[in-house]
Amino acid sequence: MRIFIVPISTRRALIYARPVGQELSKERTIVDKITNKAAETWAKWEEADKGWKKHLVSWGNRVQQRIPYQEWGLKSIPSLSSQQRIDKTYGTKKVDVLFPGNAVRSEKLHSLLQAIATERQDLHRKRMWWSFLATPLTIPVGLLPVIPNIPFFYLVYRGWSHWRALNGSKHLEFLLEKDLLNPISYPALEKLYAKRVSYALESTEVDKPHYEMVEDVERSDDKLLLRMSDAKKLATILEAPDLALEAERAIVQVQEQLSSHDQGDKDQSPPKAKDA
Repeated sequence: MRIFIVPISTRRALIYARPVGQELSKERTIVDKITNKAAETWAKWEEADKGWKKHLVSWGNRVQQRIPYQEWGLKSIPSLSSQQRIDKTYGTKKVDVLFPGNAVRSEKLHSLLQAIATERQDLHRKRMWWSFLATPLTIPVGLLPVIPNIPFFYLVYRGWSHWRALNGSKHLEFLLEKDLLNPISYPALEKLYAKRVSYALESTEVDKPHYEMVEDVERSDDKLLLRMSDAKKLATILEAPDLALEAERAIVQVQEQLSSHDQGDKDQSPPKAKDA
């Protein structure tokens, strides 16, 4: 496994894990098979021109876009038990963590990862149990003809999603506690972020030394760093095709949050005095 830290703004970052080498060719678990089967079914429903399948897919896609990017990122990290099942020596060697050293200070990477690993654990645990415990309440809906039990499947999906994110966070916490992470400031990422930081922080030159650029990032307000077109660039740079969708989702969400925050500041600012 290899972990990527992708700063979306000067204050927020996406974590993403990608399997490498022999991990890609190992036998899939039952959960993986069920997940892939569900994905295939969903893809077929997306081809529907009309009817409940089309409406369901449209609604489902909107729901997925609203799931926080932090949850998607943690879900990309496999559970510790599954990783140890794939590789019996797992836990004895370090895992590479690739990040742009001109946007994230290497000395603060540990605290950043610690926050990502622990901040949402209680939330995922509570919502996982709430989703699973609420599923029996949807049984009467399943008695209706033709239309599938949407509330049941939704709750099962959300419970599974929180379970995956919780396991990913615990795995990351394990790697931190055992000092099994190997930070690497990746040159290709540094090149991309040099341009993006320079654009976002107008006073920062693109050829500034890394230690000076990261200082500018830390001193700045929270500003968006990436553009939508950067998502595919990141996927290519890091050889992780699935990262493109995750990065796009994170960019949209962070952009909306920053816009909402800016609008809130404007609404709270005192009115300007009228000219006499």
